[in-house]
Amino acid sequence: MENYNVFAGAFVDRSGERRKDAAWLNAALQNTDTRFVPVWGDRCLVGGDPLHAVLLHRRQIENFVDEHNLIFLGLFRGEAAFAVPIDAEVDPPYAELGEFQDLRYLGEVLPPDEANLAAHARALVLWHASQLFCGVCGSSARPVTGGNSRICLNSDCAREIFPRVDPAIIVLVANGDRCLLGRSAKWPDSLYSTIAGFVEPGESPEDAVRREVYEETNVKVASVSYHSSQPWPFPSSLMLGFFAAADTEHADDIVLNDGELEDAQWFTRKQLRSGFPKLPFRISIARRLVDEWIDLDSK
Repeated sequence: MENYNVFAGAFVDRSGERRKDAAWLNAALQNTDTRFVPVWGDRCLVGGDPLHAVLLHRRQIENFVDEHNLIFLGLFRGEAAFAVPIDAEVDPPYAELGEFQDLRYLGEVLPPDEANLAAHARALVLWHASQLFCGVCGSSARPVTGGNSRICLNSDCAREIFPRVDPAIIVLVANGDRCLLGRSAKWPDSLYSTIAGFVEPGESPEDAVRREVYEETNVKVASVSYHSSQPWPFPSSLMLGFFAAADTEHADDIVLNDGELEDAQWFTRKQLRSGFPKLPFRISIARRLVDEWIDLDSK
């Protein structure tokens, strides 16, 4: 299996051509092979040892299915899959099958395809909960295209609303045997991570890398190379990962220009291998960038 970032990978055949096929969707809802992904609030159901995503049959989730609020995810392992929201105000159901767990934890323990499915389901459930009304005219909106968009019910507006994904860059900046890491005051003690920030309107990801690194640390970037991406559903970002080389002339003149970071420092591979500073969670693309850079000197 390809070495995907956690939550990434085309494990679900999204079957976009079926989203507007009401007859096909209705038949899939009645098919005994169809699977349903319950999302209680923002948590997904897992069980077993080792943990796996608990996918339900229609008869098991009948009380929560609203056929007017479909969320069709696609084909998972060859069978149709739907996400089903469950109000967090009710007690969590299915205690006999498992437990609803936070996705940040599940990203570390679920098989890659199930982590991808759970992230997909959770993202759409939370998006629908945040888009009950049209942002243009304020009228109510309802799901269409199998729950992959919504439409304003005001006939004079009838705006179709699509899920939003916010592109953000995340970059490991290197200068010889040192890499640049920063920390936010909100993070646990001693935790440092790569530089990151949202791409602004009219800006390419590569330009965002140069801008964010300079704004946060005063370090200028000489070259940028793309590494990989990671859907980051907390709540709806797409992390675009890069390696970058610092302009060595002023690399040590670190200044926290925009005040977003509490501290930023250069760290050697030896320091990072020693256990200080603490590094990002293993499910994050930030950690993958750091780990791969640390290993470069052994290749």
